[in-house]
Amino acid sequence: MKGLVSSVSESTIKKLPKADLHVHLDGSLRLSTLIELAQEFKLNLPSYEEEGLRELVFKDQYKDLPDYLQGFQYTCAVMQDLQALERVAYEFAWDSYHDGVIYIEPRYSPELLKGDKLKSHEIIVAIDKGLKRAEQEINILIEKENQSLADDNSAIHPNFVYSHIICAMRMWDPEQSLSTIQSAVLTKEKHNLPIMAIDLAGPEDGFPAIDHEDAYTYAHKHFLYKTVHAGEAYGPSSIFQAITNLYADRIGHGFHLFNAEMINTKDPGKAKQYVENLVQYIAERRITLEVCLTSNLQTLPELKNDPANHSLPKMLEAGLSVAICTDNTLVSNTTVTKELMLAAKTFDLSQKTIKKLIMYGIKRSFYPGNYLEKKKYIDLCSKYYDSVVKE
Repeated sequence: MKGLVSSVSESTIKKLPKADLHVHLDGSLRLSTLIELAQEFKLNLPSYEEEGLRELVFKDQYKDLPDYLQGFQYTCAVMQDLQALERVAYEFAWDSYHDGVIYIEPRYSPELLKGDKLKSHEIIVAIDKGLKRAEQEINILIEKENQSLADDNSAIHPNFVYSHIICAMRMWDPEQSLSTIQSAVLTKEKHNLPIMAIDLAGPEDGFPAIDHEDAYTYAHKHFLYKTVHAGEAYGPSSIFQAITNLYADRIGHGFHLFNAEMINTKDPGKAKQYVENLVQYIAERRITLEVCLTSNLQTLPELKNDPANHSLPKMLEAGLSVAICTDNTLVSNTTVTKELMLAAKTFDLSQKTIKKLIMYGIKRSFYPGNYLEKKKYIDLCSKYYDSVVKE
């Protein structure tokens, strides 16, 4: 069934139960909060008006990746305070819920938010405090909604749930990555926090993932999930390294998965076969690709600012597990609803495909519960999804 956009409105998509699996907390502040915190901490901004910051820093279009990343110097600067961290996390959870997102996995690197005063575990605890407070308040509202619908035989609204993803950076010394993950594991165990996974972010070219194999082996042995930024600005070999050497359960972006021209060989036939084998491997093992359309449009010149040039259709044709994500709600000025609408409009996706994209986000989440609890949650989300579409 084609033509989702003509048959289901954006307001309906907003109501659907969604997940955001790839979202950087330090790129997802409220603009008003950034300004308030900068004024409170006496930090310089290019403008103290939202309109001015949208024009100068947080744009709809960027020249290149460095231009895209310049905003993080301001967001990270205002987040080097425990109360600010709690506030940003709290507001992010509520903003997600208002977009119909009921499961979030904000990722961040404590090392980038420490400043001169904070410790890694303090940052994680403060962020969790904000997320937990929002989760409790949101679920009180959801419980009231479910009680009001109890006599209607309506599907139960799933609870709002969150977990943490702790980031290491490719350009770091491997020992720093290992130390960051070890600290995260200790914090998880000591404070009983839903720290479920680790990530490796930063530039791919010149900073191979295999350098951080020890950190990922440590996480693997401590039963943490693994995701890796790969195939965003480098080729299929970067993705291969992430899933073989770093045990990646998911891949951040994966845009260049099908780009055989980026493989270092003079034999086109071998390059093509390499890609086919890699795609098959990812498909069979349901290694999920965390696709961020708007972010890719803003940072990858080869897309020529046209979403139709994205590799998402190839991913879907290959039967891959794909989740639509935001990357950075502030920096990319987007939401999960906007990303789904962009995909639906650009590629004329069917309702069946849209449900797959949304449900993959929930099924392939790093849910902070046991298998049976997660299975029950997935079933609730699927039934609630169907009830929204039916209405």
